[in-house]
Order: sequence, then C-alpha cells, then structure tokens
Amino acid sequence: MYKFTDDCLIGIEEIDNEHRRLFHMINEAIDLSKENMDVSAITKNLLPGLKDYAATHFAHEEAYMERIHDPELPIQKKEHEDFTKTVNSFSLDTSSPEATKKSFDELLTYLVRWLYRHILSSDIMIGKMSSISANEEDPFAFTEKYHTGIDLVDNEHRRLFEIIHDTNDLIHAELLHDKYDEIMRLLAELKDYTEIHFHDEEALMERIQYPELDAQKRAHTAFVERLVEIDLTELDDMDDNQQEYLIDLIQFLAGWLINHILGSDKKIGEYMREHGIKEE
Repeated sequence: MYKFTDDCLIGIEEIDNEHRRLFHMINEAIDLSKENMDVSAITKNLLPGLKDYAATHFAHEEAYMERIHDPELPIQKKEHEDFTKTVNSFSLDTSSPEATKKSFDELLTYLVRWLYRHILSSDIMIGKMSSISANEEDPFAFTEKYHTGIDLVDNEHRRLFEIIHDTNDLIHAELLHDKYDEIMRLLAELKDYTEIHFHDEEALMERIQYPELDAQKRAHTAFVERLVEIDLTELDDMDDNQQEYLIDLIQFLAGWLINHILGSDKKIGEYMREHGIKEE
C-alpha cells in the first residue's frame, strides 16, 4: 500500500482530494493483484480509469493555476503531458504469467514514483511562488525565521541560500557577458551541496529516530531529481526568454527550499527540543 501522507498535502482541497483519489485507485489495483493472478484484466480496468481521472485532475489543476497566474503553469503542463504520453504508450507484456506480473509491477512503480515526485517537487509550490518576495527586502537572505535551532542544519541551509543568492545576482548582472557558464557552475554547486545537505539531515533524523524521516526522504528525492533535470543547454534556443527562464528557475528553487524549511525542517528542531535531544 502506498499512503497519501500529510507531507503530500498542498493545502488546496480540490487538488488534495484528487491526489488522494489517484493513490486510492493505485492501491485498489494492488489489492486486486494480490487476490487475482490474472493481472492483465486488472490492468485493462485500471488504465482507462486512470487515464480519464488523471486527465480530469490535470485539467482542474491547470485551470486553477491559470486563474491565479501561477508562473509554474508551463512546466506543469509539460510534466502532465509527459505522464499522459507514458501511460498512453504502456503495453502490458503478456508473453508469460511472470512477464505479465513484472510488467504490471513496473507500471505501478512508475505511477507511484511519478505521483510522489510530481506532488512533492511541483504541486507543493502551487500558489506559493508569488509569496517569495512579498514583504521581503531581500527574498534570498537567510534570516532568523528560517532557523531550526540545529547548528548543522542551519549552517547548511545558510550555504544553500548563499549559492542561490549568488546565482540570482549573476542572473541580474545585465552588463556581464558570458555569464551562463558561471550560472551553470553555480547550479551544479547547488545540486552537489543540496545532496550533501540532505544526506547530513537524513543521517541526523535517523540518529534521533525522527518519525517523519520517510516523508523527508521523499521530498528530498523529488527536489534532487528536479535539480538533475535542469538543462541549461535549452538557453541557446530561448533567445530573448533566457533571462525570464533563469529568473523563474531561481525563484522556484528558492521557493521550494523556503517552503520545505518552514513546513518540514523546523519541525525537526521542535522534535529535538520536545524530547530533550542534544545535537552531537
């Protein structure tokens, strides 16, 4: 069973309910497969229903983002299209019962992995991007409100903010020529340091037996995969849109990090203080 846990809630009731329904559909298919060896029949029932419901959900999600002028809408549309294309092109391997079961399991794994990743790296930011710079003189400054009270975590968060800040400054340096190589270097540094930080943070959570470790790991994996997929070679084809693309990108990365710290990481510090756990 794949749980729709609280870390998957984005705070928009209609979207949360539809996500919950998608998980329910997948879990129903898993339960049926345990009771019935003929998974080909289950797949024939699952896929059409999943395609229809996913299409309805994507339409609702995109309409909501359009209403609020969410800058992430073009990226969301592309991710929705990629998912639809993959599901539409799926063909169950019926060459043998073993092959059929393996093919079915691979489909379910893809569906769940995609859903977790998409919710935690993209949907979680719906409606939040516009608040990044609101009432902030410097939206990329690491201020006291982001402190967790854990020195290791706070110091690493501070470094992540510094890299994002440097990247943002470089993006806005209009008179600086040939800056894209340096931007790519900084984004590569951001990816590498993010992976180091997530590893350190997860090691800490394991040591203190933090109950939300699995949820944190899912969110970390989703964000790193989003970082890995950034392809700045696309800039060559963007002409006048290069600057806009980079500004949107760095705002998204900063926004995700801010949202994750305030919504998840600060709870680690609270847990340690409540249980009298000292940082080693």
